[in-house]
Amino acid sequence: MRDARSIVLVDLLRRSFPFLFLVVLIAVFSAFSSRFLSFDNLMTVLEQGTVLLVASLGMTFIIMAGSIDISVGSIVGIAALVAAVTAGKLGVWAIVPAVMIGAACGTINGLLLALGKVPSFIATMGTMVVYRGFVLLFTRGAPVSIEDDGFMASYSGYSMGISHAVIVGLALALVAWVIINYTVFGREVRAIGGGERVSILTGIAVTRVKICMYVLLGALCGIAGLLQGARTMAASAQLGAGLELDVIAAVVVGGTPLTGGLGSIVNTMLGVLIITLLSNGMNMTGVDPYLQSIIKGIVLICAVFITIDRKKIGIIK
Repeated sequence: MRDARSIVLVDLLRRSFPFLFLVVLIAVFSAFSSRFLSFDNLMTVLEQGTVLLVASLGMTFIIMAGSIDISVGSIVGIAALVAAVTAGKLGVWAIVPAVMIGAACGTINGLLLALGKVPSFIATMGTMVVYRGFVLLFTRGAPVSIEDDGFMASYSGYSMGISHAVIVGLALALVAWVIINYTVFGREVRAIGGGERVSILTGIAVTRVKICMYVLLGALCGIAGLLQGARTMAASAQLGAGLELDVIAAVVVGGTPLTGGLGSIVNTMLGVLIITLLSNGMNMTGVDPYLQSIIKGIVLICAVFITIDRKKIGIIK
């Protein structure tokens, strides 16, 4: 009886962790800064979190399937560079080559994993270095400016007081929510995370699904790179560097376990809000920038500790 109660309590903690952590976060930062809950700051938080949200939507599929991708920051960087280079001729349609290069990078990652049988961590660690290398090779370390003012107006302008980038991010979140909950692809991704061997026996084309989910992540990172480029009106050599930590943290803090099989777009949005508020609150309260990285790492470790299903893993190595 006691064991049954413990299981229920642990499961309840896993489900409510993102919401409880968000409440604690808001309470703590509100106590130290009266401007934290102001309307202007909340709008700033939404704008700051849009790029993270778009990339995290794709990462939700990857982690839900039991894989990982640590090349997302480099893909965002190379997509922003492509958008910056083509914006002068294509204007707002620079989104097309940005998404294409992102999808191409995602395809390479998917092929290495699904056909090359290279573990996702190793494969994407290698491509992370390669993609960033291409950015450095092209830019030689110098930023590439976006000269088209209409480009910024289209993606970073405002409608009814809300940034266009935020609207794009919320629209993509809605699409991702529909895919996960109401399509065969979404159910297949969840099934692979729950048990890949069983998925193969039930007739799921695991190789195809894996490639598709990495292509989806790459395309979303392409859009994220475009939005980040529009916000800064330039593509720098280090744009997106370190983003992978925030993306993984947002998905895991939102309640998607690294063991796979479970996942929710709503929870990922909650996780993005937590990570963005954490950074914003620490900046407003004057926390040392070097200490901020340590705190984010501790938050990620705590989130994994709480959400991981140890029975599913069996032996921890």
